[in-house]
Amino acid sequence: MDSSSLSPTPFDHQKTPIAEPKKSFITSLITLRSNRFKEDTYFVSELKPSEQKSLQELKTKLAASSFGASSMWGVQLLGGDDKADVILLKFLRARDFKVSDSLRMLEKCLEWREEFKAEKLTEEDLGFKDLEGTVAYMRGYDKEGHPVCYNAYGVFKERDMYERVFGDEEKLNKFLRWRVQVLERGVKMLHFKPGGVNSIIQVTDLKDMPKRELRVASNQILSLFQDNYPEMVATKIFINVPWYFSVIYSMFSPFLTHRTKSKFVMSKEGNAAETLYKYIRPEDIPVQYGGLSRPTDSQNGPPKPASEFSIKGGEKVNIQIEGIEGGATITWDIVVGGWDLEYTAEFVPNAEDSYAIVVEKPRKMKATDEAVCNSFTTGEAGKLILSVDNTLSRKKKVAAYRYTVRKSTTVV
Repeated sequence: MDSSSLSPTPFDHQKTPIAEPKKSFITSLITLRSNRFKEDTYFVSELKPSEQKSLQELKTKLAASSFGASSMWGVQLLGGDDKADVILLKFLRARDFKVSDSLRMLEKCLEWREEFKAEKLTEEDLGFKDLEGTVAYMRGYDKEGHPVCYNAYGVFKERDMYERVFGDEEKLNKFLRWRVQVLERGVKMLHFKPGGVNSIIQVTDLKDMPKRELRVASNQILSLFQDNYPEMVATKIFINVPWYFSVIYSMFSPFLTHRTKSKFVMSKEGNAAETLYKYIRPEDIPVQYGGLSRPTDSQNGPPKPASEFSIKGGEKVNIQIEGIEGGATITWDIVVGGWDLEYTAEFVPNAEDSYAIVVEKPRKMKATDEAVCNSFTTGEAGKLILSVDNTLSRKKKVAAYRYTVRKSTTVV
């Protein structure tokens, strides 16, 4: 039988040099408080009269064009349902509800999708298995239910890797096709329903990204996405942003609309976990960014919920998992964003004549260390104490943990 940490767990917060008394508190869900652009609901009834008129005019002009019978993402554009309205409103919003401009954008997109064979793209094997899960991939959802797409181009700092993927125009075009394939998979996860989830979250890791070499590929990707996937991104989060990013940003900024730029979130190097925790639950954040999600987790069904907590500078936190029976096996994950502190784990039996067992010796966790995953089978009833010691730092850090307890099935 399994039981997981879905209920509040006692924490022991200790500050140096004076230790505070033990106290318990409930680790609550970090609520996203952001001034980022508010998404459309896509309810036609909430549109301004002028916007409703533009929607109807777009439908009329589309019906009179050679694209009247067209569909997109499996939705008939003039099917007369809510899904079609959501798609058409995305094109209208991207062109400030100017009907002629919106129709032109829509027609060009339909032409591109036909030429690119985008509708069947998700089923193709483009030979980039080694890039999946590292360069571009869909992983989990944010706190509002948006699918999340991660991008990281640091692997291309290696010349051999760069030449293999971008060495000539044919290779570049194949990569662009693969990158569009990843996005298409994300789009297919959307509801296309008023009030539903109608856009994704993009997380782009700029660490070690070769700025000069990827300029052509970056501009082409940006152009493809902005021209053919309007209003598909709710928030674009840049993490590990280096000091020179302002120079790169100035290069592609002219290609972006004001509305697109208003969705950007910038996070400097070393603050990835702190930023991502505001938008995404830790069990859905990849381990390399201070979360608990590993590529193989999807094989075991939905991720087990984690509890979030924070560690102030100069503080030590003890997480006490009590009520563990003798012979039970406890498995846990724990992570602190940007670790750079000491971590240890010990099991303390309930019996007064028993000794505490060091499960994991005190060790200094490096800033780049991923989440700890471990298990321990008890010989008697007691509690597990996970300790993270941040007393030598002044920086407050976000953290998360989760656990399951499997009771012994041995019959005595």
